[in-house]
Amino acid sequence: MKEIKIKVSGRAFLIEKPDSVLIPLALARASCGFPSPADDYIESVIDLNQELIRHPFATFLVRATGDSMIDAGIQHETVLIVDRAIETKPGDIVIARIGDEMCVKELFIDDAGRVLLLPKNENYKPIEITEDMDFEIWGKVVCSINKH
Repeated sequence: MKEIKIKVSGRAFLIEKPDSVLIPLALARASCGFPSPADDYIESVIDLNQELIRHPFATFLVRATGDSMIDAGIQHETVLIVDRAIETKPGDIVIARIGDEMCVKELFIDDAGRVLLLPKNENYKPIEITEDMDFEIWGKVVCSINKH
């Protein structure tokens, strides 16, 4: 294994980069409509690091808490893959820091230029970002992993 030094929020961490684990990819596709017959062989293998992570040194995982994003498919304990190297735009699901708190919300900019962080649960209100707030977008959520 190779050691990698990463920096998150000003703190340095030394982590071991695991060797790639290849997972079989079945040739058959799983229909979301009517079921189709399954094939009995493997098409290829997938390395999830290559499939899901474009910028390894700018990517981190974070576990979501709460239920403010359930309508976006992000549940309590969902693991989020976050890429800090991708430029974010309105409509993206982002990890944002407000003061010392981190949150996951949809980035929205209205016609007046106001920046809002939108929850995806009608029980929560948007957060308006003002100039006096200590605010930073940490990265774009590129994938969510739910256990069922």
